[in-house]
Amino acid sequence: MPNLVLELLKYAFLAILYIFLARAVKAIYLELRPAGGRRPPAQRQPAPTPARAPSRRPKKAPRKLAVVEGDSLKGKSFDLADELLVGRADKCQLVLQDTYVSQVHARIFPRGEGVVVEDLGSTNGTYLNRRRITSPTELQRGDQVKIGKTVLEVRK
Repeated sequence: MPNLVLELLKYAFLAILYIFLARAVKAIYLELRPAGGRRPPAQRQPAPTPARAPSRRPKKAPRKLAVVEGDSLKGKSFDLADELLVGRADKCQLVLQDTYVSQVHARIFPRGEGVVVEDLGSTNGTYLNRRRITSPTELQRGDQVKIGKTVLEVRK
């Protein structure tokens, strides 16, 4: 092969290698950020309250969260009286052994008379009824929260 072709191939390979390394470093940085990827309180902007369709049934705060899909925790229930951290880290109350789940992925907590789910800057996102959430969103009975391969359902 001509030397020019070999030189071009060498530089193309180096460029691809640098792009790969940059993406790997970025992924590691996002995963290891302090506080599970949350911004410090001084920089955090107040989240807008999401608009939900008005419900005809009276509002009752959901009390339980059940795992309906997932490898090891299927069938387990969790009480929603206190904050519930979800992720791979040991400090989480709901530990999911799933590579699609961040160390501290999401939190589910009571607010007023209801319960709210919030994504904590996870890489793969948190889904409520098959829609990705970007701000704290109130949960209703029957809602399904998907985190990685695990699906959680809000129960009475």
